[in-house]
Amino acid sequence: MDSNESWVDLKNIKITDDFWSGMQNLVTDVVIPFQERVLNDDEPDVEKSHAIENFRIAAGLSDGEFYGMVFQDSDVAKWLEGAAYSLIIKPDKELEKRADDIIGIIEKAQQPDGYLNTYFTIKEPDHRWQNLLECHELYCAGHMMEAAVAYYDATGKDRLLKVMERMAGHIINRFGPDKITGIPGHQEVEIGLMRMYHVTDNEEYKKMARYFLEERGKNPDFFKEEAQKRDWKHFGMIPEDTKYNQSYATIYEQDEAVGHSVRAVYMYTAMADLAATDKDERLYKACRRLWDNMAQKKMYITGGIGSTVEGEAFTKEYELPNDMAYAETCASIGLVFFAKQMLRMDKSGEYADVMERALYNGIISGMQLDGKRFFYVNPLEVNPGVSGEIFGYKHVIPQRPGWYTCACCPPNLVRMVTSLGKYTWDEDEDTIYSHMFIGQEAKLNKADISVKSSYPWKGQIAYTINPKTSDKFAVAIHIPGYLKKYTVRLNGEIIDASKQVKNGYMYIERVWYSNDTIEITFDMEIRKVYANTNVREDIGCVALMRGPFVYCFEGVDNDSDVQSLILEAEKIDQAKEEIMTDDLLKGMTSILVPAVRLESDDGLYSENPPKERSVMAKAVPYFAWGNRGLNQMRVWMHSR
Repeated sequence: MDSNESWVDLKNIKITDDFWSGMQNLVTDVVIPFQERVLNDDEPDVEKSHAIENFRIAAGLSDGEFYGMVFQDSDVAKWLEGAAYSLIIKPDKELEKRADDIIGIIEKAQQPDGYLNTYFTIKEPDHRWQNLLECHELYCAGHMMEAAVAYYDATGKDRLLKVMERMAGHIINRFGPDKITGIPGHQEVEIGLMRMYHVTDNEEYKKMARYFLEERGKNPDFFKEEAQKRDWKHFGMIPEDTKYNQSYATIYEQDEAVGHSVRAVYMYTAMADLAATDKDERLYKACRRLWDNMAQKKMYITGGIGSTVEGEAFTKEYELPNDMAYAETCASIGLVFFAKQMLRMDKSGEYADVMERALYNGIISGMQLDGKRFFYVNPLEVNPGVSGEIFGYKHVIPQRPGWYTCACCPPNLVRMVTSLGKYTWDEDEDTIYSHMFIGQEAKLNKADISVKSSYPWKGQIAYTINPKTSDKFAVAIHIPGYLKKYTVRLNGEIIDASKQVKNGYMYIERVWYSNDTIEITFDMEIRKVYANTNVREDIGCVALMRGPFVYCFEGVDNDSDVQSLILEAEKIDQAKEEIMTDDLLKGMTSILVPAVRLESDDGLYSENPPKERSVMAKAVPYFAWGNRGLNQMRVWMHSR
């Protein structure tokens, strides 16, 4: 385990990638203002938020009642964090002024003892800290800590940071060894405390994060005993369900991803951060066991995790239903957080592969291409009339809504996309690591690097290195795991890169000179992907990928019916690629693949086999599905 990395400052990374720059511009120009209006209840025809008004009421600036979920504060925190990153991407004095004003309201809402939570300040002040299982006080604190660090990093302003230092002090004074025993019902404060530690070097924050992590599972009856001390409930959660919130065993004894998937990956992220920071080999091994179980046995091809609506949770190994999938957007985002922290300890391409898979598929599928509608659930198969309507499928909404009561995913997606630069590089004493083929300008310690990329649509990437030292160092570029053939040129000369690839990274070590270039080129082949036969839903099926993208088939492109299609797997090498001209999907690469359509008109059951008709079935990138009206969608297709 090696964690001698230097932090890469987001201010020193400028995304210049055609694909991701467009996505970031959409978020900065459309999504952030849209979400701000929602949080202020100024956007018509969407679910009411009232989240900022809750802070005004708690601050004594307005009269009224608390409205929304018990964790409504976290929507504001995540939006502020996303706004902070947006200010780095695209400075905006008006946005910064509005964010400052919101921070001023938050500051006024803080109680004299440092406590900050609008639900309990407004609605149930006598019940503070009595229901850690259900009431998300520590969860909201964690998200606001993350926002405070991001805003300080972006603007240099420490007003919110000081608010959250007071809140952190309040938490530290209350919980811990020889104080009141406590663990979060929903993990997140551990991430927030670690981020506070990294920016302030206050060891107490790291100690508190370790306490919350290591205390979990020491007493599996903790939440049951907590419930017995009070005569009220909030959601009616079952305290005995210790796997739901991963409190059934200590973090060192857990070896299977279980329970609520977002709670799990947020906890794993903090575990990995702490392990890397303290070079804690035992904690790293615990992370590794959980990673292996999740990534190898419980993850969808899209990077989705958490397969069931019951508890928004992981279920059994290889149990990955497509038309009942949950795969919450927040869970895939948390998966990226976890993967990046694992990369700090172990530069292994498998983590970068999962980051790429989730980013290009299961995360951005959570947002409409216009930036104003969002999925909470990201299914791999949709059937209008069943999906969203029938018991067991009601969570599989076939079209993105504008907002929802539990709106954790939309602002989470904002902070993910705007902070993308954080996930593209690492640097240690002798190596610069590039984790993804994303076009950008990076100012690193040892070199300034310009990346020109036609990825993800074409396989052409060029790195231009301008060193800041005359010492020898390595540039290690992640080669996606699916990529079997590629050509590498160093200053125009082809080199044999195969001997220089270790754990998914191509290492080129030398003394670098101004404008040295590394070029990587490869064909973007259409790939057939098959699931392990333990995934019973996918037996006899094939999925298509091209580059990092998972593809899906929608009814709008296939005579309104994708269920009766069978792909001719042996003829997929005859598939054709087309650049789409559709207004909504314009410029995207679609795939036309030989298939047969089964047709039957003999009644419900018949001894006559269905007739077959040869067709060309059309597939589009999964992230773009659901933008062209209500229709069927399917990722895993029957094949023969």
